[in-house]
Amino acid sequence: MADKVLMKGNEAIAEAAICAGCRHYFGYPITPQTEIAAYMAKKMPKIGGCFLQAESEVAAINMVYGVAATGKRVMTSSSSPGISLKAEGLSYMAGADLPALIVNVQRGGPGLGGIQPSQSDYFQATRGGGHGDYRMLVLAPASVQEMASLTVKGFDLADKYRMTAMILADGTMGQMMEPVSLDFPEAEKVEKPWATTGTDMAREHNIVNSLFLQPDELERVNFERYERYAYIEANETMYEEYLMEDAEICVAAFGIASRVAKNAINEARKQGIKVGMIRPITLWPFPVAPFAAAADKVKSFISVELSMGQMIEDIKLATSCKKPVTLCNRAGGIIPSPEQVLEAIQKAAKNGGAE
Repeated sequence: MADKVLMKGNEAIAEAAICAGCRHYFGYPITPQTEIAAYMAKKMPKIGGCFLQAESEVAAINMVYGVAATGKRVMTSSSSPGISLKAEGLSYMAGADLPALIVNVQRGGPGLGGIQPSQSDYFQATRGGGHGDYRMLVLAPASVQEMASLTVKGFDLADKYRMTAMILADGTMGQMMEPVSLDFPEAEKVEKPWATTGTDMAREHNIVNSLFLQPDELERVNFERYERYAYIEANETMYEEYLMEDAEICVAAFGIASRVAKNAINEARKQGIKVGMIRPITLWPFPVAPFAAAADKVKSFISVELSMGQMIEDIKLATSCKKPVTLCNRAGGIIPSPEQVLEAIQKAAKNGGAE
């Protein structure tokens, strides 16, 4: 077994990115993810990498665009309002089919909100985040170990599919400390014949562009992009099932909410309530198949979130609204307690899943 080190979630992301071959980081400080930038500022110069604190989030994402166009692994990180400022750049990168890793350690909103943990950027992340028809790969860690391993996975998927990948964590995940293994398998090398690396007059020039003035050409690239997205939806979903074999109630939760929910589920099982959980690890592509299968056997779903219920829409779509979906939540930077989740489970068991 590989040795483990005690690391904060934000630092685990930064170290995992370095392990994944990232040598370019551009960002701007914002709580609660500032440790990522601080870690990169310390480590990048020592390994021949580039750390640059941009003058703004807008500048940072366009620097990411520039390095991504050369085929190098590059990342940026921010928190909710900072990601909003990067949204135009994310859309441009999607239009140019450029791979990169984006980290959002969420805080409460809308607006400046607060600096406490939240999951209220779910819509923003899973629906693209900026203008136009596009998607981002969205990975939701539920431990510091996953903060690291999903960072590596994010870089691999971004390269494989030529698109941006996002780590969507919350402030708790960023600040908590746990033992982490940094022993990752060697990344499969992806050829990037499209990259702007200089031609030495040996090949045609590569052009990175998201502007298509002819409508039929823009339509063609959009349709091609969505064929790729359909393949990703069919092949790249990640999820965890917990005690779902005989479950009559299904809890859906991701990130820190899933850890709280597990404690509540364990207590409910002691009380004889047959409850389990499906934890989406990829928020896009959303794991439709396990939810669709669960809808044929459970009586109801409970979505546990640090938001006003944004994931409920995807649960209803995945289950074709076959069974009721109720919400157990806190907002504004407050985490639901195991007792609150247990109470929601007990209520669902008592009334058979009805609202």
